Amino acid sequence: MVNVTQQMAKDTEYSAVNLMADAGVDAGRWSRIPDDATIKKTVAAIEARNIRVILMDSAEEALRTVVDLLPEGAEIMNGTSTTLVEIGFDRVLKENRKGWRDYHAVVTAENDEKKRHALRRKSVAADYFLSGVQAIAESGEVVGCDKTGSRMGAWPHAAAHLILVSGANKIVPTLDEALRRCWEYALPLENQRARRVYGTGSAIGKYVILNDEVEDGRITLVLVREQLGY
Repeated sequence: MVNVTQQMAKDTEYSAVNLMADAGVDAGRWSRIPDDATIKKTVAAIEARNIRVILMDSAEEALRTVVDLLPEGAEIMNGTSTTLVEIGFDRVLKENRKGWRDYHAVVTAENDEKKRHALRRKSVAADYFLSGVQAIAESGEVVGCDKTGSRMGAWPHAAAHLILVSGANKIVPTLDEALRRCWEYALPLENQRARRVYGTGSAIGKYVILNDEVEDGRITLVLVREQLGY
């Protein structure tokens, strides 16, 4: 097992706490940790949709779990995710002690724009694709959104294995509120991050709602009883 004890990286430069003032979001409404009964009910509802849930108490435990889920030498790709950075996955990936074939490194190393775009299209069909999520309904639907679809394309079918990581702060009562959370909380924060990193704003161009998975064992959600990501 890879030692990840020192790999946690919570409250990074682009964590929500450092963007809230400029984003003008209501964290009290959209980023609360539910009580244990609500979490338990939500986990059962997600698993009823054929999505495996691994419930963790801390980001450190979540990182160990994610690393254990990825076999040695596996082809992996990850979408841009504040949650993955906060649990320390970016550092583990850089060290790459399990010899993963890091598709993201291949994409970013390509300088030709057309070739890089083609690689991005192929990357959503990686053996293992990792992503954060934007909202989870207590009724079990898992919601993701992004501007271009470079992450969302992996969710419905393309990736052979989809590993999602989320804080319990993304749980809301209904699917309607999950969609509202995307617009009223996740987007303003991501917009601030994008402006600081890329010099341009973000938008919601694509939604994916995981309502039911037909392939057993394809999707795993690592759910953490902490506030993570947007």
